[in-house]
Amino acid sequence: MDKIPMTQFGYDMIQAELDTLIKNDREEIKIAIAEAREHGDLKENAEYHAAKEKQSHIEGRIGELQAKVASAQVVDNSKTQRESIVFGAFVTLYSEEKDKSFHYQIVGEDEAMTSDEKISYSSPLGKALIGKEEGDEVIVKAPKGDIQYEIESVEYK
Repeated sequence: MDKIPMTQFGYDMIQAELDTLIKNDREEIKIAIAEAREHGDLKENAEYHAAKEKQSHIEGRIGELQAKVASAQVVDNSKTQRESIVFGAFVTLYSEEKDKSFHYQIVGEDEAMTSDEKISYSSPLGKALIGKEEGDEVIVKAPKGDIQYEIESVEYK
């Protein structure tokens, strides 16, 4: 099985969701199913069918998260002394078109949130940045056309 790179934050986020699903949601749905069974005929019991469907979703998500945790490769770049961009790097980009700087961290797919300035290493921008260095220009292919950035800085924290 291929390893899935993620930061410690991403790993902790997945583990917290998994713990909540197992300790809280799974137990709550067991109670809901038991209560729905008490209402009689299961063939026409909408509460029972809704609870069983929710249980199916919960168990599916638990399985998905357990697989991610099992194949996780937590990457710690805090001691990295590289000039090129790799997974975990904090990058400042400048867009001449928008006359604005953008700050991103290159992270795993499950932890990418543009609102938190975290982009996936497999996103078009993430792919364009990997291996580049401060001062390089990158062009990102986007549906609305090519977007050009200049790499202002690369840090590892």
